[in-house]
Amino acid sequence: MKNNKIQIRSPHLEGAEVSWFAPICNGDDRYLGERNMEYKSTFENASQILLTADRNGYRNILCPSSYQVGQDTLPFAAAVAPMTEQINILAAVRCGEIHPPMLARTLTTIDHILKGRFTINIISSNLPGEDLSSEDRYQRSREVIEILKQAWTKDEIDFKGKFYNMKLPSSPAKSYQKNGPLLYFGGYSPAAVDLCAEHCDVYLMWPETEENLRTLMENMSEKAGKYGRKVDFGLRVHVVVRETEEEARAYADSIISKLGVEQGIEMRERALDAKSYGVSRQAEMREISKDDGYVEDNLWTGIGKGRSGCGAALVGTPDQIVAKLNRYMDMGIRSFIFSGYPHKEECERFAKLVLPKIKTFSMPIAQGKVTDEESLSPLAAGIRV
Repeated sequence: MKNNKIQIRSPHLEGAEVSWFAPICNGDDRYLGERNMEYKSTFENASQILLTADRNGYRNILCPSSYQVGQDTLPFAAAVAPMTEQINILAAVRCGEIHPPMLARTLTTIDHILKGRFTINIISSNLPGEDLSSEDRYQRSREVIEILKQAWTKDEIDFKGKFYNMKLPSSPAKSYQKNGPLLYFGGYSPAAVDLCAEHCDVYLMWPETEENLRTLMENMSEKAGKYGRKVDFGLRVHVVVRETEEEARAYADSIISKLGVEQGIEMRERALDAKSYGVSRQAEMREISKDDGYVEDNLWTGIGKGRSGCGAALVGTPDQIVAKLNRYMDMGIRSFIFSGYPHKEECERFAKLVLPKIKTFSMPIAQGKVTDEESLSPLAAGIRV
């Protein structure tokens, strides 16, 4: 049932942008807590996962950012970009790591390589070794975004703020897309919600109960409305799909079967965002779940025992997963970012069992953001079923 309190920026689009996850930060394994060098984050391994998603019809892929053993996001995205055919790349950018005009030029370079198949996930976590207040982190992100938008849309960058003060030509940073890449954003604090409402295009949420997700979406819609804007909504969630529910549940349990309690705590706390409000909400969801880890039908929180961020998975048969996704889409969610363990095998399985049953689109292209659509492949330039 549609909820009139939830206002989305693309009501004309039916279906969803279905995306996968590239574990470039050593996030790939068969069992959480058991390192297998076969899944080590190398360019070869991570790029094969991305290209597998491309071949199988996923519309976007998230390349995360983390100060851990693994690879840096933007060099990885630039290196793999010429190998892709139709998929968008969603690159996570940790605001403050790169001087904003140089960041604008770097992102623009990748945008041109991909001919507009480029989106950006804005991250506001502390940098390694840094301890800014939440307000300062989001203020810095706001300034970075405003400078990026000036670089992409104006003849000059002219900015004065708390963190940056500059005036210089914007010509070296002109993006392929008319108004620059779409900005995806996740955050739960009041400062985070306000930043997304004012400047970003897609509000990414971690899995929670449908009631809680609806509340988050209503709150964001209200905030965006105060800026005269609407945003689209996305959900980042793991998935375990099998032919039978018993098989799916058994495989989900096996993922954490070798994870010790202390080891799980260490894995959750080593991330830069481990103490964020969003992470605390994932922990609260685990606490209210049933003894088997399910907080509602087909939503399993057990995977959060070994992860600091996205801490739940959709678990079930293809029909159960599709039904759950349809309920999310009825709420107004337009983008899904899935992952599984191990990522390549589960990417292929989801593509075989679930993806053909969902109408998908590529969000930025479908909304006419690209300046030169004739350069895109027929599949990338349109909406497919």
